[in-house]
Amino acid sequence: MGFKKREDSMPPKRKSPEGKKEDSGIPCKRKAMLKTHNLECLRDIAMKLRIHSVKMCEASKSGHPTTCSSIAEIMAALFFDPMVGMKYDPLHPENIFNDRLVLSKGHAAPILYAAWAEAGLVKKEDLLNLRKITSDLEGHPTPRLPFVDVATGSLGQGLSAAAGMAYAAKYIEKNPARIFCICGDGEMSEGSCWEALLFAWKYELDNLVLIVDMNRLGQSQEAPHGHDTDLMLKKVQAFGATAYCVDGHDLSDVLYALEQSKKPSKKPTAIIAKTYKGKDFTSSIEDKLDYHGKALVGEEAKTVIEHLTKLIKKEDSKMEPEKPKELKPKPAAPVVKLTPLTYKKGEKIATRNAFGTALINIGKNCELVVAVDGDTKNSTMTLGFAKEFGPRFAECYIAEQNMIGIAVGMSARGFIPFASTFAAFHTRGFDFIRMAAISQSNLKIVGSHAGIHIGQDGPSQMALEDFAMMRSVAGSVCLYPSEAVSCEKAVELVANYKGITYIRTSRGATPVLYSNEEVFEIGKCKVHRKATGTPKVTVIGGGITLHEALKAQETVDITVVDLFSVKPVDEAGILACAKETGGKILTVEDHFREGGLYDAVCSALGKYKDLEIHSLAVVGVPRSGQPEELLEMFGISAKKIIEKVKEIAPQITKALLLPHSCLLYTSPSPRDATLSRMPSSA
Repeated sequence: MGFKKREDSMPPKRKSPEGKKEDSGIPCKRKAMLKTHNLECLRDIAMKLRIHSVKMCEASKSGHPTTCSSIAEIMAALFFDPMVGMKYDPLHPENIFNDRLVLSKGHAAPILYAAWAEAGLVKKEDLLNLRKITSDLEGHPTPRLPFVDVATGSLGQGLSAAAGMAYAAKYIEKNPARIFCICGDGEMSEGSCWEALLFAWKYELDNLVLIVDMNRLGQSQEAPHGHDTDLMLKKVQAFGATAYCVDGHDLSDVLYALEQSKKPSKKPTAIIAKTYKGKDFTSSIEDKLDYHGKALVGEEAKTVIEHLTKLIKKEDSKMEPEKPKELKPKPAAPVVKLTPLTYKKGEKIATRNAFGTALINIGKNCELVVAVDGDTKNSTMTLGFAKEFGPRFAECYIAEQNMIGIAVGMSARGFIPFASTFAAFHTRGFDFIRMAAISQSNLKIVGSHAGIHIGQDGPSQMALEDFAMMRSVAGSVCLYPSEAVSCEKAVELVANYKGITYIRTSRGATPVLYSNEEVFEIGKCKVHRKATGTPKVTVIGGGITLHEALKAQETVDITVVDLFSVKPVDEAGILACAKETGGKILTVEDHFREGGLYDAVCSALGKYKDLEIHSLAVVGVPRSGQPEELLEMFGISAKKIIEKVKEIAPQITKALLLPHSCLLYTSPSPRDATLSRMPSSA
């Protein structure tokens, strides 16, 4: 299976002492590996990994055994060669000094589990529980397993996480651990892979090793590069990597490239491995397209297993990796505290500025707090943190999906990463955010410049979907501070919450409403009642619309609710206010109606009878303009709130007498008003 290697990627062929060229194509320097490495044992282990993969997939009647087969030699070398493979303690996967492997091509999960079984951590009999609901050996790797740092399987994401892990290890931890990442050739079509590689070059991550499994075949057809390893090599070199082309089934090739990757170079290493799907199965399966995602069962599986078994020289072949000299788990989550605040009521401060101040504040009190940004740090206000804490801040440039992946990698190392950019641009990284939830990441996302209130920059910059996106993420918390005190308290709260959180900040300055000692909680709102009069409507706002509602309160009798916690919603708090106002509720939001404050309130209160829930929200595509003009044009200004309150406050409808009914009123669309009925079970 030899093939031509580029002269600039591997040492040139040399003549043997007898004056003849090496028949194998392996340079003399690499031929020495036959003496220093136990290649026969590694080959036997590779065959065992293939056999495990076939048996596991047969037992589950699903999986990707041919994809596993293409990296068998690579996995054997990484896990079991004590000289150039990973340095790790098989029985202590939590050790931060272990080298780590991110299997970005997550559909090859069976061979990852097989390797850990051969290493002694996973029981071999448990391998046959692959993909069962009672087993953590899932179809694609997740951190339910102690040796998996990030979930993979949505292709193109693993390298970003690996780069984040490598950055944290090298610059923050000062840790010699190396990070390996195996990507499939098909997923190299994802732009995020190249964003990650560029990040690795920029930060000189020579502790990061990318291995591209060029097995030629995608799911439905040949991958774009086929077996053109030279072309792939040129591309990764163009992105700053030190690159090697190897025969991925020739252990001498693989070991040589791994040996070279250990040398300090101030560049990431990329190993381009030419491989074959279904390698060593049978000629009817190897390198054949129709076997992607197809488990081998019955006679076909039996034939392949018998063939692979015959290729094993010694059944008891076993090798052990070199272990790190130190054993230390990831740091425990600390209690993060703000220092006392010094704001004055009435002074105008943008919540984005308060976020920047709070981030520095908690950064001083907790060394695990880190931050990444997408070249907006002078707008999101993470610039101060970057100046204060140096390498604890990583600029990710205009590559938002990679930025989220970098933060996920930092979280995997035990840090508390804050990832910030304009709220509108986080939508680009939504699949990374979705996967971060599966990865159980402790990720803190901050989106600034939200809503139409940013004004003249126009609709491309106006986040009006961000709450819809972030509320849908499993286990997420979404906070919406409306002024400086609540924003700083929000930063403290999310820093202490284990999981994915989102804070929405605003561009424009708003007056401070709360005392510095005010207590805020996840899942709780704040209520502003008039000193006199009887409130007719509960008006719920957040961000700029809270301040518009408070202006309206000067004219009409309303109770104003600050929906500080958009997810989870303070169901009891809002319901108590609604009872005081005859069941009449009006949500006002600088967001599209779908997925925002209105939906959040309806989701919480839709089961209660005798409620009217009305909505003022942005409808249609906005435009550039002055902030006040836009609030008026799109119906969420104080004036529009007053008009809506006067419209609904005297309203008495027979529907209120119906059992378990909830009428949902929405603000007029450009053409007409809509009225919809939502049952109590919605």
